[in-house]
Amino acid sequence: MRSIGRKLLLTLTGVAGICGLTALASAATWDMPTPYPDKTFHTENIIEFAADVKEATGGELTIKIHSAGSLFKHPEIKNAIRGGQVPIGEFFLSLLSNEQAVFGADSQPFLATNYEEAKKLWQAQKDVITTLLDKQGLMPLFSVPWPPQGLYTKKPINTIDDLKGIKFRAYNATLEKFANLVGAAPTQVEVPDIPQAFATGRVEAMITSPSTGANSKAWDFIEYYTDIKAWLPKNIVVVNTRAFRKLDKGVQDAVLAAANDAEKRGWEMSMQETAAKTAILKENGVKIIEPSDTLMQQLKEVGAEMLEDWKTDAGAEGKQMLEGYRN
Repeated sequence: MRSIGRKLLLTLTGVAGICGLTALASAATWDMPTPYPDKTFHTENIIEFAADVKEATGGELTIKIHSAGSLFKHPEIKNAIRGGQVPIGEFFLSLLSNEQAVFGADSQPFLATNYEEAKKLWQAQKDVITTLLDKQGLMPLFSVPWPPQGLYTKKPINTIDDLKGIKFRAYNATLEKFANLVGAAPTQVEVPDIPQAFATGRVEAMITSPSTGANSKAWDFIEYYTDIKAWLPKNIVVVNTRAFRKLDKGVQDAVLAAANDAEKRGWEMSMQETAAKTAILKENGVKIIEPSDTLMQQLKEVGAEMLEDWKTDAGAEGKQMLEGYRN
């Protein structure tokens, strides 16, 4: 009897061990590169998204965040996902505008300048972007805007002429073109390098969000923040379609549900961020300036000129998107 009992115990232990190994084998860990530091609200939102996925799947899928460009530099993230080096990642959507102009619609100056307009633009843009990314084996999960973009400078900017000759930070093709049209000298600088770029004189001005300004401690290198509300560009989280399809249906559903929650939460966080980070800039001595009517008129004229060029570059997809936005 003892022998039979011992054999039964060993058998049960073996079965339990096999079940345990099977459970471990079915669990997956996804590495996720993001371009921004942990304290950036986009990254905070993604950390919460990852926690939601882990909880909803009972640990079947764990998403490990590699923030601040620590795994892949920002411009490399999309192709790393496409090539299967990582299954998921986040990047600045308009970085892809060199591939297809419609990716940069949300960075067109003065096309959408508040959250209501930005939401409407995303709804018009989403189907077009989903189709374009699908051709590359990618699937968008969610997108979250930055706060409205303002102008950071060392001197007051009253008219467009005050920007002539200034070394200007550019982070995509659209902003590079904008800088050229206002007579500034564009220079490519990623977010983590902003303080050093100003300190070494590589750049003297930038258009970016209150979030990036506060997180970069802009008061150390500029004096003025002119609240021009130029545009509300978005970050997007995408997944490798093949990797997503390998997940069990229940895990897929959990990822999509968490993504839907992350998009809603992220838009709310962005709105809260606008007021909070602008206040931080002011508390640290940055002069918050309402732009002059002359400056705004001149900047909007530049924006209108850029939009006409953009329509040509964006083709049928851009026309479809603009019609959806304006109707």
